Amino acid sequence: MLLTNKTNIQIIGHMKTFNSNEPNINLPLLPPKSSLIETISILKQENKAVSAIAELKGIANIIPNQAILINAIVLQEAKDSSEIENIITTQDDLYKAAAASITNINPATKEVIFYREALYVGFKKIRERDLLSINDIIEIQKILVQNDAGIRNTPGTALINDKTNEIIYTPPQDQVVINNLLKNFVEYLNDKETSLAKMAILHYQFETIHPFYDGNGRTGRIVNILFLLLKDYLDIPILYLSSYIIKNKIKYYDLLLSVTKNSNWEDWILYILEGIEITAKETIIKIKNIRDLLDKTIETVKEKAPKIYSKELVETLFVNPYCKVEFIINSINVERKAASRYLHRLEEIGLLKSYKVGKENIFINIELIQLLKE
Repeated sequence: MLLTNKTNIQIIGHMKTFNSNEPNINLPLLPPKSSLIETISILKQENKAVSAIAELKGIANIIPNQAILINAIVLQEAKDSSEIENIITTQDDLYKAAAASITNINPATKEVIFYREALYVGFKKIRERDLLSINDIIEIQKILVQNDAGIRNTPGTALINDKTNEIIYTPPQDQVVINNLLKNFVEYLNDKETSLAKMAILHYQFETIHPFYDGNGRTGRIVNILFLLLKDYLDIPILYLSSYIIKNKIKYYDLLLSVTKNSNWEDWILYILEGIEITAKETIIKIKNIRDLLDKTIETVKEKAPKIYSKELVETLFVNPYCKVEFIINSINVERKAASRYLHRLEEIGLLKSYKVGKENIFINIELIQLLKE
């Protein structure tokens, strides 16, 4: 079942007495009662998730240039998170748009690129100030949707099943109520409590408040990764739940509604904690595969093109799976002719494949792109 507000999939809320047609004016402040969120099952799954994410944090260091991981995994997350909202683009289009200086990018791909930009802005703010404010969240959403409408200040927003036209949920409509809930949200987000269960609680609350006219789901998923950075679970933004949500989308919406109707926090929190564990383990495998491919590529260049080999050259091909001359110029400080010669030589030995995008030559790191698509 897809829930839609205009063209975007949206999410559910929480009421003491749930009536989908009435604005949710009874949404409790955070945190929920401890008896609802500190069950034995939750605590056991919390331990598993913490262990998996700790292993991920450590294994990330096997990649010498962290930009390799950030670029690769952030682009995949941007694609998956947007796909949840029925914004569909191909991975090839996405990498082309990220690499090439072209203006005729299709609208879906543009939205995914905006997601990546918004995530980077949030990452920078966490690094600089070690907190996330309401204004930061508003700025993230503004970049995502490319307008400055900000927090909802007019009534009429309702989340509707796009197949039946049934109203599934009506979020708070009063701006004072919305602002008070957001104030409580960021206070809870920034306090000293660091459990991963807290991330699940925050995600539910944000989607339930539904503070914006558009982009609530994508903004909420960016807040998820910023929470992991803020609480030192990770040093760089490399764990995202969007692919997990896509695989388990029906359950995602059902469990959100279950919290809304029945205060069923346990099953919702377990769902998110299991997602963290599963996704962390999948990301660990991907990082190991990237490292193996990096080592293999280094050896290939040393053997077949020793005159142009440098560590920085090879790493540039991994930071930018769709590479171009400008990237080589900037990374290893060579002239344009030399950079072009290097890329063509790497194509000759089978590591890259070139083609035209507009007036530019783009060189694809073939094996890396295939690995990232898996």
